[in-house]
Amino acid sequence: MSSLQTVAEWRDVTPDRFRTEILPSGKPALLRGHVAHWPAVRAGRESPAAMVAYLRGFDRGANAHLMTADASIGGHFFYDDDLTGLNFQNSQVPFAAALTQLLAQLDHPAPPAYYVGALPLPENLPGFARDNALSLLDPAIVPRIWLGNRLTVQTHYDLSYNIACVAAGRRRFTLFPPEQFENLYVGPLEFTPAGQPISLVRLDAPDYEKYPRFRDALPHAQVAEMEPGDALFVPYMWWHNVESLDRFNVLVNYWWDEIPAWQGSAFEALLHGILAVRNLPPERRDLWRKLFEHYVFSGGDDALAHLTDRQRGIQGPPSPRLAQVMRTYIAQALMGTRR
Repeated sequence: MSSLQTVAEWRDVTPDRFRTEILPSGKPALLRGHVAHWPAVRAGRESPAAMVAYLRGFDRGANAHLMTADASIGGHFFYDDDLTGLNFQNSQVPFAAALTQLLAQLDHPAPPAYYVGALPLPENLPGFARDNALSLLDPAIVPRIWLGNRLTVQTHYDLSYNIACVAAGRRRFTLFPPEQFENLYVGPLEFTPAGQPISLVRLDAPDYEKYPRFRDALPHAQVAEMEPGDALFVPYMWWHNVESLDRFNVLVNYWWDEIPAWQGSAFEALLHGILAVRNLPPERRDLWRKLFEHYVFSGGDDALAHLTDRQRGIQGPPSPRLAQVMRTYIAQALMGTRR
């Protein structure tokens, strides 16, 4: 694993440079020291206690999503042995209590795994985003905070762009391009540890006998070793494994997409396609493959030349109104209420 290529590093990135060079490249980018000026980073560099005190200054009684597990999992959040359950517990706790518990474990030689995830900052820690702003993005994009001890978040992808900013502790991201999914041995699609499907291959101890194609994925992997003040751009659907390397870690991330949400989720369409198409007899499946190619993956002017713009309906230019019409149609069909 030490021979993996490293993510390209950038310094002094302006919003224009990010928009015209980094974002269109479709490649990960390590923005070294980009948020080093944040007050949160200064607090994190001082000590865990200073960071906790800084965060408490913004807390207004928020509740947080907490993931906990026994020390025996080694900080690696995953499934149980037969993939029917999880090796950790989920709960909601006051954010202030989570900070207290995390701070109390710092000197424990084998602490339980402890992870507060995806807490939206503007509504829960008002003022933090104002004082720790990311100039690269639209201010309307909601930042989220993540904190915990030494942890591993298993290889997964996001259905959006992502910028992850390290405020305290060190992190290691190991990334794979989207097309490597066949070599990552993806687990259940509908039952996941934290939302998105994950790879079943552990980076710290890959089982090549069980997952031999993972060897083919490794030449395409990129690693980013991050210090406090660094930011990482993770492109759409790039798989990433995230290791928190210190006893106390804080990260702020920004998810966003330029495809309007009203167009719907391609992942949900995939799940429905599996349900409705995959187990058809081969001759029917081949027919639907051609129809999907015609209507979804090609679907250009040649496929629609016999229809006027007004006649194209859902095949025409997308709009919120058409999206709502189709969602209603699909919902009625699934509920068996459409005649």
